[in-house]
Amino acid sequence: MTKEEAKKRINELRKLLHYHNYRYYVLDDPVISDAEYDAMMEELKKLEKEFPEFYDPNSPTVKVGGEPLNRFEKVEHKIPMLSLEDGFSDEEIVEFDRRVKRFLGLSPDEIIDYSVEPKFDGLSINLIYENGKLTTASTRGDGLVGENVTQNIRTIRNLPLVLPIENPPEYLDLQGEVLLEKDEFKRINEERLKEGLPLFANPRNAAAGSVRQLDPKETAKRNLIMILYYIRDIKGFSKEISRQSEALNLLKELGFPISDLNRLCHGVDEAISYKKELEAKRDTLPYELDGIVLKVDRFDYQKQLGNTTKSPRWAIAFKFPAQQATTKIKDIEVNVGRTGILTPVAILEPVNIGGVVVSRASLHTMDEIEKKDIMIGDTVFVQRAGDVIPEVVKVVKDLRDGTQKKFKMPDFCPICGSKVVKDGAYYRCSNINCPKVLKESIKHFVSRKAMNIDGFGDKIIEQLVDKGIVKDVSDIYKLDKETLMNLDRVGEKLAENLITAISRSKGTTFAKFIYALGIRHVGEFVAKLLAERFKNLENLKKATKEQLLEINGVGEEIADSVVSFFSEKKNLETIDKLLSYGIHFEDETKKKSSIAGKSFVFTGTLSKPREYFKELVEKHGGIVRNSVSKNLDYLVVGENPGSKLQKAQKAGVNIITEQELLDMLEG
Repeated sequence: MTKEEAKKRINELRKLLHYHNYRYYVLDDPVISDAEYDAMMEELKKLEKEFPEFYDPNSPTVKVGGEPLNRFEKVEHKIPMLSLEDGFSDEEIVEFDRRVKRFLGLSPDEIIDYSVEPKFDGLSINLIYENGKLTTASTRGDGLVGENVTQNIRTIRNLPLVLPIENPPEYLDLQGEVLLEKDEFKRINEERLKEGLPLFANPRNAAAGSVRQLDPKETAKRNLIMILYYIRDIKGFSKEISRQSEALNLLKELGFPISDLNRLCHGVDEAISYKKELEAKRDTLPYELDGIVLKVDRFDYQKQLGNTTKSPRWAIAFKFPAQQATTKIKDIEVNVGRTGILTPVAILEPVNIGGVVVSRASLHTMDEIEKKDIMIGDTVFVQRAGDVIPEVVKVVKDLRDGTQKKFKMPDFCPICGSKVVKDGAYYRCSNINCPKVLKESIKHFVSRKAMNIDGFGDKIIEQLVDKGIVKDVSDIYKLDKETLMNLDRVGEKLAENLITAISRSKGTTFAKFIYALGIRHVGEFVAKLLAERFKNLENLKKATKEQLLEINGVGEEIADSVVSFFSEKKNLETIDKLLSYGIHFEDETKKKSSIAGKSFVFTGTLSKPREYFKELVEKHGGIVRNSVSKNLDYLVVGENPGSKLQKAQKAGVNIITEQELLDMLEG
């Protein structure tokens, strides 16, 4: 067989197998026998082995898994993957409906259409398709940055790698859930039991563990399935959609698996009824559900409603009753957090809830302890709220025998002994330089997403605070080599590296500096919003609550917290000291950089972590992409480059080395 004949046959087999995968896994309507399918697959494997130059990452043969990875790369989501607000009662869902109408300015009697969808107990995945081909699959991570698990997701049999339609969208950004069916979960655990391996606690953990296997062949053995439910972005496609229900139908038309449990409900009462219907047959379903999701169906309404920093205002998860168990509260301890808030924590007799051993549960506030009448020694119902976070639901008062003791919040901080003050529903250490608060603030300040001062481990921070060397975060910039070498386990080399990292951190971005300050409720995403809106520190210091609330994504809590932070004299003094030690914002250098606006993709092994080069490029105004396309400006190649190199060569993309990139940055 000539190369041309082989290429023609390989393409023909791939097209046929993609089509038959779609018929079998999505439509559940195969038109050939398993034996015929297997024969085509074997022929394709043989040809691909003989003619490796026709490699395609989206070939149907990747369903059996490729070569193992060394580690997972990080992927920045183009659109944040927000979490959903939870509701556990009919009243909460009715209130959500009222809130939606109030926000939209609609009459209380108006009927809102909701796309009601099952809430799967799996692992959320972000998928990117370009010109009908899967290019990137990533985990949710922290909502802003996830892990690149493309190689593993390609092994999922019901997920199309190439869309089975003519003229697919140029660009698709999708969200779906990776699931493991109950029978498959049981089979895997039985095998692990025979092999003496630890058992998975539940199907969700097994699915998450399967997706995060470094060897895709292991993932392929797990028979994962995927359900798509959200078109996050679509470009270059003729068909217009204006509702979530239409988007779900479009997903199916494009060849994606969607749930047959989706339903369009007219009004909140119909949605609540459907939740009860699904809950009744929860145990008969082949996979785990932990509730339903209500989404306002109309996209124009969704746009008006917008998002908070954590969740969309147009959707809510209506959870099924969480799994519960009874146990005893042995004691109640108090934790001191980064902002000085004291949080009571129940120390429990260990109990297994839904496959997870629970020995601690947050009691949140003293108000909640009093409201639920919780005492040390009580027998209590404990649940994993939302099947995740353990919480004490209620006390079994009939089992009280007189040995129970009331809990009282301490008058003095358990860390520094300073007076504890009541702050609304919370109790807070009055000492803004409380060692625990300071230690946690420093950990946050030096972290990668903040000032990125590499090398400050917990032990070093503990010593710096305990010895009185660092009394607020600005003191980090007064440290010298000799002081650091006087700490336990800090030699000359580590001390030099720390001083270099401290010096390098002085040039940062305004957004990272805001995040580093540790303002309560201000995470990385909100810090970026504040930096974009106010441009400089002086504007941000003077920002009013009204100005802050104008930002989409900033609510009352955040606005109050920002205003409060910049009204504190101590905080303003710390900021002034940080600036006096040379901290400056390099955002303006982007305009002068030769790479400003240019796009880059990295492949292969580089001399430093990829995140280092990503931050370097972005600091100079460049853009880091996840995949190669004809619009890409540069592919930076390290040792042992992957398939991106071949793709870049075909697309005519500029290919440069790591050193050439550094030369460009210096120029």
